[in-house]
Formats: sequence, C-alpha cells, structure tokens
Amino acid sequence: MVGRVRRLLGVVAAMAAAVVLSIGMAAPAQATGVERAAPKPPPAGVDITGDGLTEPLRLRADSQPAHVLAVIDQVNWFGRSGAAAGPKPADLGPKYTIVVLAGDVPKQTFDLYPLAKGGPRAYRPAKQPDSRKTSAGWFLGRLNMSETLRTAGVPLERQFDTVSGGVGGGERVIPEDALDPGRDIDAAISELQRLLLLNAGVMLVITSGLAGIALLVRRRTR
Repeated sequence: MVGRVRRLLGVVAAMAAAVVLSIGMAAPAQATGVERAAPKPPPAGVDITGDGLTEPLRLRADSQPAHVLAVIDQVNWFGRSGAAAGPKPADLGPKYTIVVLAGDVPKQTFDLYPLAKGGPRAYRPAKQPDSRKTSAGWFLGRLNMSETLRTAGVPLERQFDTVSGGVGGGERVIPEDALDPGRDIDAAISELQRLLLLNAGVMLVITSGLAGIALLVRRRTR
C-alpha cells in the first residue's frame, strides 16, 4: 500500500511539473505573438530653426534621444489655452521655432523665446502641422529653456543663473506612444495573469492528487 501511495504521489508531482512547463512555455509564446503584432511607434524628432542657425537643426530620437526629450519637455506640458497677448516684440529676444515630429510626420510647432525679458516665453500658433484643433496662446517657459536649446546645438551663450526644471504640468503635445509607449504596464499585467494562471493550474493538480490519495487510503483501510 505504501508503495502504491508513493507511486501515486510521483504521478501527481509529474502532472504538476507538466502543467508548470506547459503554462510557462505557452505564455511567452503568446506574449511574443502580441509583440510581433503590435506596430512599432515611429521615433520622435525635433527640427529647430531660428536666429544664428544657417540651416535647420535636426534632432532624432534614434541618435540623440536625450536632446530630443529635453527639447520636447520644454513644450509638452502646455494646457489647452494660453494667454492671448505676450510680451512686447522688443522684449522677446531671439526666436527659435521647433517642430515636433513622429517619424517624418510633423505634429506640433512652437516659437520659443529663451531670452525674453521677465523669463522664457513660448508661443503656440493656432495653425498646427497635423491640422488638429487648438487655440493660439502664450505660455511661460521653463527656466532652463536657454540651456536646453544651447546644449542641443542652438548658438546661445551659456546661462549660469538658470536652474533645472521650472514651471510645468498639463498634457503632452504628441501621443504618448510616439515617445514612450506604456508597454511596461501591459507587460506587467500579462506577467501577472500568467502567474495567476500558473498558480491556479498547480493548485488544481495538487488538490486532485490529494483527493485521489485520500480516496485510495480510505478504500484500503476499510
């Protein structure tokens, strides 16, 4: 009887191992299929034109990701509406126009004035490259606008009195998947579902095995 019980436990253990392996192999295969089916978002980019630039400064995420994200961070927090009027033209200083792209497709355009009196300013025209509906408006810029543009290649003198960051908050100007897709969340949810399914399968096999052993022992002891 003891030998039969041991053999039955061995069968249960083998069944549990088979379930673990089958679930573990099936989940990655499904995840791979999802990854292959999901379209790859186009890389982000920024074109900059303005004072001191003889030709457009073209920044692309595949070669200069830090500069692209830093420039986009200067404008990606603007709200839906800005101030109707900005500083006087004489107080604006040099103007730099940036065009935010997804791949080769222009999405948004802004005029930046990093040396404006009273602090950096940004202007969003009502007419945008992607024909989306928006309102023209003036916005206070981040305090590090000048240094960000200078680091990216714009011919500006270094500003020693600027600090990182500045004002901010609000919505992004281009879709999130064009810059940093939320694939980590989807992967985490998929992994959690896989683990729950794995645990449920193992518990079902163990429970069935224990029930069979209990039934066998009960019959043998009668």
